[in-house]
Amino acid sequence: MENNQNTYKVHFKELGVTLRVEKGTTLLQAEIAAGMVADAPCGGRGKCGKCRALVDGKEVLACQTKIEKDCQVHFFQKEGKQAHILKSGALRSVRCCPGILPQEVREPVLAAVDLGTTTVVVYLMDGKSGELLCTRSALNPQRKYGADVVMRCSYVLEHGPDSVSRCIQEAIDQLLKEAAEEAGRKREDIVKIVMAGNTCMHHLFLKIPVDTLVRAPYVPKITKSVKQKALECGIQVWKDAEVSWLPNIGGFVGADTTACMLETEFDKRRELTLLVDIGTNGEMVLGNCDGYTVCSTAAGPAFEGAKITCGMRGSQGAIDHVYLKDGKVEFHVIGEEAPAGICGSGLLDAVYCLLQTGWIQEDGYMKEPWYFSKEVLLNQKDVRELQLAKAAIAAGIRLLCRKRGCRISDIQTLVLAGAFGNYLDPASACGLGLLPELLREKILPVGNAAGAGARLAALSEEEFGRAERMAKNAEFLELAAEPDFMDVYVDEMSYAKEDCYADG
Repeated sequence: MENNQNTYKVHFKELGVTLRVEKGTTLLQAEIAAGMVADAPCGGRGKCGKCRALVDGKEVLACQTKIEKDCQVHFFQKEGKQAHILKSGALRSVRCCPGILPQEVREPVLAAVDLGTTTVVVYLMDGKSGELLCTRSALNPQRKYGADVVMRCSYVLEHGPDSVSRCIQEAIDQLLKEAAEEAGRKREDIVKIVMAGNTCMHHLFLKIPVDTLVRAPYVPKITKSVKQKALECGIQVWKDAEVSWLPNIGGFVGADTTACMLETEFDKRRELTLLVDIGTNGEMVLGNCDGYTVCSTAAGPAFEGAKITCGMRGSQGAIDHVYLKDGKVEFHVIGEEAPAGICGSGLLDAVYCLLQTGWIQEDGYMKEPWYFSKEVLLNQKDVRELQLAKAAIAAGIRLLCRKRGCRISDIQTLVLAGAFGNYLDPASACGLGLLPELLREKILPVGNAAGAGARLAALSEEEFGRAERMAKNAEFLELAAEPDFMDVYVDEMSYAKEDCYADG
């Protein structure tokens, strides 16, 4: 018998937890309240199908199902399989000079945090020698509020920032605690934290209003570097430690791009260089020491597995590479097991291979789905999602070149940052027109450049100041304000190789 007709008991089998919730609460809301980190790429709009659950044996979508009685819930998604999160990035050698360290802390520790839309990585370094002590990572728990930044901003505008901000602050606090324990240090020894992330992650972490980010002209409330007491951010470290955010540049080009530019030394590069960080957002920088222009394009979460029918992150069970062998489509699965889905690099490969076999036409038309197994497939909707994402990146690169007054062939190095850039096959990326074919032999993967840049800024006050100057000097290109952006975007929809990136 229920104690209250307006509340019901929900039992989560995986957790062994029973929760009482108010009548009309959605299963997704109950899952979040129970402490589970839900995947809700569509922001709870019932469009992605990723929150499927069994309620008393009946399959439902958690975000669309309201609790009207006591029930037992089994979620299909398993949290036991760890995502492959890219932590490493080439780190320049700098002298460890982080500023004045507190004398009462005998073994001071420095921390750097790369706060991404999908993943979070923390680094701990010895405050005196600069030695890397430990690296820890996790998926960003904010994904339960939507896969991309626009969905999360929309949630905040409707429900307020507290829950979205609190969940990421708690996640970072926990990662720092675990990292300190692994390194054999105390969390109270962490005396300085430097953070990098896109503009939205920056605003959500600091509870800065996001209304201007989601409406034209898409202007951040704050671009300059920000310092705040760690304890005020819910991070339990040395009592006077500060959290220092690297500066944003504009729109959705945030402190993570600043960190990438710092690591790759755009202020010293003589050769014309294109930096591309492909993720939920696609940030790009084009230029050299004589000047550089930056932009962000809404590639969408296709590369992270969201909005793809069988999409998943790069974890165990994901198809991560697809290739042709004797004219037959073959594929590789992370963990060498039966496929559970397909991640971004596998999606790129799959479409390229099926384009070569004629299964997919140059305009993206797909007569029927392609099955990798009985459960894992690629369909027309998925092919269109990739078209939208690749066209956005391609259009951004073309317009950057126009802004800088250069041609694709003038670019001497294409630096690929981030996890997706690290794992993608250049043949697939260039063959589909995501990246210029002319630059295929000039591609240089650099891993997690944002994390590396954040580490440099934590290790050296001089490097932090250098990052501030680079962000200030960067020219920001708002693609949405370009009158012919949509025309260029539509031009880049085609998978026809000869139509991609005409030089000029």
